[in-house]
Amino acid sequence: MARFLLRVLVAAAGLWLAARIVPGIHVSSLGSLAAAAILLGLVNALVRPIVVFLTLPFTIVTLGLFLLVVNAAMLELVAMMLRGFSVHGFGAAILGSIVISLVSWAASMFEPKPVYVRERPSPSR
Repeated sequence: MARFLLRVLVAAAGLWLAARIVPGIHVSSLGSLAAAAILLGLVNALVRPIVVFLTLPFTIVTLGLFLLVVNAAMLELVAMMLRGFSVHGFGAAILGSIVISLVSWAASMFEPKPVYVRERPSPSR
């Protein structure tokens, strides 16, 4: 549960920053920002994997750049579902998805990595 809340906070920070620096992305209130972050997490967990699978040929041909379009479409989808969050134009959605991705990437640098310990083989007799 703590990991989910941390991811929501990071998504909210990315959405806030995108709304501040990308023209065309607007958040009306703090509650809308929190709702958009939660909804973006749900859309990325449920809808995005299906869209990524269906667009896999385009992603392969474009060497992964089509994933920017997929991320922008997920951001537009959240904006369509939420009244206090708006994205005006596909260019704004692309730039917003880049900003959110960069914030998420930067936050992941501070996330503790799991430590894997290899078991030593028992000495054979």
